[in-house]
Amino acid sequence: MKIFSAAQIKQWDAYTITNEPIASINLMERAATVCYSWLLENNFLQQPIYIFCGRGNNGGDGLAIARLLIQNKYKTKIFILEQPSAGSADFETNLEKLHKLTLDIKAVTVPEIFPPIPADALIIDALFGTGLNKPLLDDAAALVNHINQSHALIVSIDMPSGLFANNTSKGNTVIHAAHTLSFQQYKLAFLLAENESFCGDVHVLPINLHKQFETDEACIFELTDKKIIQSIYRPRKKFTNKGTYGHAALVAGSYGMMGAAVLSAKGCLRTGVGKLTCIIPGCGYAVLQTAVPEAMCIVNGAGYVTAVNEITKYDAVGIGPGLGIHTSHIALLKEIFTASLKPLVLDADALNIIAQNKELLELIPAGSILTPHPKEFERLFGKSANDFDRLQLAIEKSRAHHIYIVLKGNYSFISTPEGKGYFNSTGNAGMATAGSGDVLTGMLTSLLAQSYTPLQSCILGVYLHGLAGDLAAAALSQEAMIAEDIITYSGKAFLQLI
Repeated sequence: MKIFSAAQIKQWDAYTITNEPIASINLMERAATVCYSWLLENNFLQQPIYIFCGRGNNGGDGLAIARLLIQNKYKTKIFILEQPSAGSADFETNLEKLHKLTLDIKAVTVPEIFPPIPADALIIDALFGTGLNKPLLDDAAALVNHINQSHALIVSIDMPSGLFANNTSKGNTVIHAAHTLSFQQYKLAFLLAENESFCGDVHVLPINLHKQFETDEACIFELTDKKIIQSIYRPRKKFTNKGTYGHAALVAGSYGMMGAAVLSAKGCLRTGVGKLTCIIPGCGYAVLQTAVPEAMCIVNGAGYVTAVNEITKYDAVGIGPGLGIHTSHIALLKEIFTASLKPLVLDADALNIIAQNKELLELIPAGSILTPHPKEFERLFGKSANDFDRLQLAIEKSRAHHIYIVLKGNYSFISTPEGKGYFNSTGNAGMATAGSGDVLTGMLTSLLAQSYTPLQSCILGVYLHGLAGDLAAAALSQEAMIAEDIITYSGKAFLQLI
């Protein structure tokens, strides 16, 4: 699913109006109707309804929803925030229609006359939508604060009022919605952690905007979905053998952290690699051979890995889970990076070593995949003022070093050397548990070894990892699941792709 900017969404509306064709007022009616249907289907109409409207097209949506509610005998109070500028044409048309049904439409201008809102009310927020590009001030900000302080259930239309679609809203006055009813596609703002308290649960409602615009219009960001995944995934053919599916290596483990190596190895094997060799220290030999009998082991070092030989014989190599941070690892990584002819997967302690020795960044083989969580990303590339800046920094660093960065979290973000960004649509908070990233490293290494491209490996691997986590959480709860459960449910995740 493409993620368009606010400007592109406006262009999409205009394209639909011209090419469907449909009048703009009828497109607004379409949006209002799907919102009304959602409210009805989800039993949100059994309480007092307060609709707050601005004078733009978002307010026009609110007025159209109010008319549908009143026509269907739902008691509805309508409040319009008065502003110096005139209302949009479609707002005025819907206001005229609404006046024929009710006179109970009140203007709100100053805090002294803001209406009291009962705690059991349903508030429909239709003050400001996707086009907002300035922080709310004065009476508009005061009204949003008044609504937030009501403790009533808030459903925002299109966007929570005060929230920018594709820029940070940190420090701004923004509606805190329980639900956001957005149209046609996700907005960038919905996918970033800094906006979680504003958006609540986001529901994307189709309003049949013209498909041709979506097909033709280029964009920076996309949200992965099953359609994209199925275009990447290659089911196995009958006449194959283990050599067909690659030979992966994992450089992992140290004294006290062999569990990370085990989890990574299991994740690698469960993602379909033909053969796996684990390059580990002697202290972990019995652990690996017992816990993962399908993997071969090469021992180099006693308490931690001290050497990696013949790196080029492997189809893909993952480095970092449980590796530890030792002075000799600087030379070890430098040697591996210099000798490697193929992309690597770098995680955990490999990233921490690079962060402490930034000259290693220049040696990472082109096309390699780095999988930092936010703190690791910060150590590698520096602090960002907000989540939007972090996305841009990830894309900038992917370009500069010709690497793929998987910035882990809810809606994990994949930045590419080509300047594109992909958000992952699977996964849940139960995956915020020790070892989850080690499993992902194994899965990505497995896919690379099977000749998926680095981008395909990132998109497919992160999606499968999240989907397995979703299946595990559904069976066990988010609280009870552990990293090994992601491995256990990876087979069921693959079955959902067929």
